[in-house]
Amino acid sequence: MLLYGFGPSRSTRISWALEEVGSEWKYYKLDFRSAEHRGETYQKINPGGKVPALVDGEVVLTESLAIVTYLGERFPDSGLVPIDLAERAQYFRWCAFAISELEQPLWTLGKHSFALPEKHRVPEIKKTARYEFNKALDVLSLGLGEKDFILGENFSGADILLGHTLSWARAREIPIEQENINSYADRTHNRPAYTRGYAREVDAPTGEFS
Repeated sequence: MLLYGFGPSRSTRISWALEEVGSEWKYYKLDFRSAEHRGETYQKINPGGKVPALVDGEVVLTESLAIVTYLGERFPDSGLVPIDLAERAQYFRWCAFAISELEQPLWTLGKHSFALPEKHRVPEIKKTARYEFNKALDVLSLGLGEKDFILGENFSGADILLGHTLSWARAREIPIEQENINSYADRTHNRPAYTRGYAREVDAPTGEFS
């Protein structure tokens, strides 16, 4: 398998998932400074020019939710995607929540702080984004309760998406007041697979396969 990324970013979700499932994989760290992600070669893989992208033979996938789910189903013994129908429904529920509710306000903050061209930034929106993130934290805290992971005792791909999003908040020093969420974030970030995947991305040479 070949992962295209630029860490730390959403591609870290996939390096983490690849380590969780125990697959052999190669990594290509795109050179964003030279706009390699907008070049013709990478545009054929991901026309959006974003990361992550996973190539597995003839399968080419973008979007972290889709890739994490694909890996969990390709390696069913990993337990990343539940087999039981009811538990599987909850898996998709929390994956969707991670992308649409928890991540969205953080990305809004990022876009209007550094990602968008300055003329398109709207500083006033940041207050609303922080409000939305805090509301999402309340929902996550209630859903998590006293469980170790979002589905219960077993770690899943939903925890990768949620845990990685919480790492964004911590990196940006956005307060998280809920004690159960902070404990949950620690549990996910202390997993050896996360440590290995993150280190491999950060240490990789730019513009090369490793």
